[in-house]
Amino acid sequence: MNIPFADSQRSTVGIEWELALVDADSGDLRQVAQTVLDAVAPEGGREHPLIRQELLLNTVEVVSSICGTVGQAGADLERAIEEIRRVTDPLRVELMCAGTHPFAQWDNQKVTDKERYQTLIDRTQWWGRQMLIYGVHVHVGVEDRDKVLPISAAMLSYYGHLQALSASSPFWGGKETGYASNRALMFQQLPTAGLPFHFQKWTEFEAYVDDMLQTGVIDVFDEIRWDLRPSPKFGTLEVRVCDGIPNMAELLSISALTHCLVEHFSSELDAGRSLPNIPPWFAQENKWRSARYGMESILILDEHAEEELVTTDLEQLLKRLEPVAERLGCVDELGGIRDIMTGGASYQRQRDVAARHGGALDAVVASLVEEMRAGRPLL
Repeated sequence: MNIPFADSQRSTVGIEWELALVDADSGDLRQVAQTVLDAVAPEGGREHPLIRQELLLNTVEVVSSICGTVGQAGADLERAIEEIRRVTDPLRVELMCAGTHPFAQWDNQKVTDKERYQTLIDRTQWWGRQMLIYGVHVHVGVEDRDKVLPISAAMLSYYGHLQALSASSPFWGGKETGYASNRALMFQQLPTAGLPFHFQKWTEFEAYVDDMLQTGVIDVFDEIRWDLRPSPKFGTLEVRVCDGIPNMAELLSISALTHCLVEHFSSELDAGRSLPNIPPWFAQENKWRSARYGMESILILDEHAEEELVTTDLEQLLKRLEPVAERLGCVDELGGIRDIMTGGASYQRQRDVAARHGGALDAVVASLVEEMRAGRPLL
């Protein structure tokens, strides 16, 4: 089959941010997404350009337009959130984001009344119903289809870095999981989710999609839910690695790192240089290590099995990416990665809050709600 790849300006950026709707008093999830979507819907039955429906009725997604910088994308998201709050504030509903809700029970949640979501649940059953998780997706424009798969493969070398920085799901269903990101390992239980296959040529990717459609594994392309995937309709590489990120400052910092990495690899291809290509078995191990240990992960860096503490390698990476950040207009946002490295990732802050409150997870939710309101970590 032929899968056209849309024309896209190089290194444009778009961000998708899944947000939980929580009760202002109890901190538990509220099933009011449809109320929000109905209230913000444009006239004529059109879809809101920045606010979207998601799988569960406790969730809305805010999305940016196609932007030149992550700062511009953040401004779009801020406008969407302000519009949502005009609906949710009178309902005593707050917005919150993390890879998982710390104590909500999956079997109390309602699925959106939309055929594709009902089909997903019908097929995946117990695992599908447990997808009480939230993530961030960053799209980066790629101007040449033949670059997409090599850049995607190179991004796998930094999967663990992105996962560790964004890890925000140490609790699930009221329990301490022992993982920095429980979400990462839960989400991969769905069919076609998880790490992407290593395809070298676009024709191999097209053959895979054709096989999936022919055998009924998927009905439409978007049911390929890899952590990194080409997005042919937008002409982008979609990076879906990250846990839900609790505040705007960290969202823009991690998005800036993603943006810079894709542009860096694109430039390396233009210069005729080879890109990193970590073996699949090392990529799989790095995913587990970063999900388990977060910012304390020792990651495998290359095909030679060289290893390094994630924070040490991040410091070196940030220095290499400084010229790229200058070109992309995100120097300040990229510098915020160091704030995460020194102040701790969300999973660490959540555990600290729980410890200070005798294990009370409603206090953790309250801290996440405060972070969303403040737009930055509360250290």
